[in-house]
Amino acid sequence: MAKNLDKLNVIGDRVLIYPDSGQDRTSSGLYLPPTVTEKESVQGGYVVAVGPGTPLASTEGDDDVWQASDSSKVKYIPLEIEVGDYALYLKKFAIDIKYQDEKYIIVPMSGILVVERDDDSIDLSDILK
Repeated sequence: MAKNLDKLNVIGDRVLIYPDSGQDRTSSGLYLPPTVTEKESVQGGYVVAVGPGTPLASTEGDDDVWQASDSSKVKYIPLEIEVGDYALYLKKFAIDIKYQDEKYIIVPMSGILVVERDDDSIDLSDILK
């Protein structure tokens, strides 16, 4: 995994996921061809970055809507997902990217089905190789 993700800013309600390699063989030991695993509609991975959330509309009643706004006044509905969570997401909502020779997935919060979270804080360097 790329060590320097500080330069990436995830926007809005999106989540950056390091995809799990997945199962390449069955429990009985049969190897599955890549075409079988690529057809799965649900995939999993570790959350490595999250956006600030969904921006809320300004309620200040400004008369000039075209005037430049102060970005420090923007308020967000925060995401329920945290860095270190293991997320199951719908593949059809996922966008594959490559950053510093590593594959990542960007998924909107609406594309995430469930997350698994440990009570203890997770060190991502222990999870990702």
